[in-house]
Amino acid sequence: QVKLVESGGGLVQAGGSLALSCAASGRSFMIGTMGWHRQAPGEQRELVATITRGGIPNYADSVKGRFTISRDNAKNTVNLQMKSLKPEDTAVYYCYYSDSRNYWGQGTRVTVSS
Repeated sequence: QVKLVESGGGLVQAGGSLALSCAASGRSFMIGTMGWHRQAPGEQRELVATITRGGIPNYADSVKGRFTISRDNAKNTVNLQMKSLKPEDTAVYYCYYSDSRNYWGQGTRVTVSS
């Protein structure tokens, strides 16, 4: 069973920066895709960014150029550096891992004030 534990998040003013981190456990090697999704109040969960084990990233159009995803395979961690944050980035951010099935963390809240 894969377990994902997020850290980071919090309250930041618009234009500011924030970093999220996620530590994965339960596999000797995390061979699948890791990443982040988010869910704003009243909205469906949406993809933010993912990264393959080989380091190939994929970003939602809404965060391209502002967010950077990275992964440390030795530590089984995935990070999301967020800059130029906007109020519309406010959401609960969920760490994500996918191999034969999808796994989710508990979520960490990011609030961007205007």
